[in-house]
Amino acid sequence: MTPRERILKILNHGQPDIVPWFGDLDYWATSLVKRGIKPMDFISSSDYIDWHRDLGVGFYLQGYFPFRTIYENCEVRDWNEGTRRYREIVTPVGKVRECWEYIPASFTEGPVEHFLKSEDDLPAMKFIYENIRFEPDYDFARERLTQVGDQGIVLCYLPKSPFMHLVALEAGIESVTMLAMLNPDGFSELLSIMKKAFDQAARIAVDSPAEVLMIPENLSSEMVGPQFFESYMREYQEEWIGEIKKAGKYSFIHIDGTLRGLLREEASTGFNVLEALTPKPSGDMDFSDIASLANNPESILWGGIPGVCFTNHISDEEFDAHVCQVIEIMRQEPRYVLGVADQVPPDGLESRVRRVGELVEKYGSY
Repeated sequence: MTPRERILKILNHGQPDIVPWFGDLDYWATSLVKRGIKPMDFISSSDYIDWHRDLGVGFYLQGYFPFRTIYENCEVRDWNEGTRRYREIVTPVGKVRECWEYIPASFTEGPVEHFLKSEDDLPAMKFIYENIRFEPDYDFARERLTQVGDQGIVLCYLPKSPFMHLVALEAGIESVTMLAMLNPDGFSELLSIMKKAFDQAARIAVDSPAEVLMIPENLSSEMVGPQFFESYMREYQEEWIGEIKKAGKYSFIHIDGTLRGLLREEASTGFNVLEALTPKPSGDMDFSDIASLANNPESILWGGIPGVCFTNHISDEEFDAHVCQVIEIMRQEPRYVLGVADQVPPDGLESRVRRVGELVEKYGSY
């Protein structure tokens, strides 16, 4: 069977010939581009899919939101200062600014300053989301459909839930927690305004050419526990899981942090796939315990190999032992997809990526 045939069989609760192996190579590939090892257009080209094929990895993830964001009645300024990237949005009721700093050693960036710092920023944030709109941007999805072929599936993103969007991108967990505790009415009003805006983008994503759709929550339960989840996240997720199902497509959540505190809750929402599940040594659970906590038998469990395992911080013997242990669990029933949890890092070893395919071929039969 091809990688595409295997993953479609699993998504439809059938049994393929062997455990499917689908890895997120985007972060690794981005570092290769920045180092000049791969060409600038590599990730968007058909060569990227051929690279997956050569490495023996199924393709699915590309970090693609199939819509454009348009700010109206606001002045948006973007500029760079050295390794720092700034954005300032000026509204009639105030202005907000964010700063993200690029870290060359890790080929990524992190927030230095968030838009939403305190309740003083609520009027501007509300105005921004009352005056934001989205337009379809489907060209890349259509191109991917022609490129992917038998190597995998085409996945697009919905927006995060408004709560997780603030936690991950525009406020941070400290400011979110303070606002939720000290100004719950103002915080809830902002989330409601954001939800109305994000519903536009989510509808565009569901109507896109994507075959599968992900809410990329980047969820970790030491940051967001059951109380925040039930108060601010479940309703959004369940609404759009329903809309994805109505469209005849499959729903994914990216839950790539610690699992023990929220995995049961997320399994109960109805997502088809719980993706990027990260066990020890990076996560907080043994992989053998994940299925019992995600106790919805309809949930497909995707992940199992922490990114660090692909580096020389782990020996070849340790790597083989971990992957074989996960494969042994997965081959017992067809509700698993072997994946990277959550990405092969910039110092990942090509030999390790290839080795996974070899081990699956050898040991992955049901």
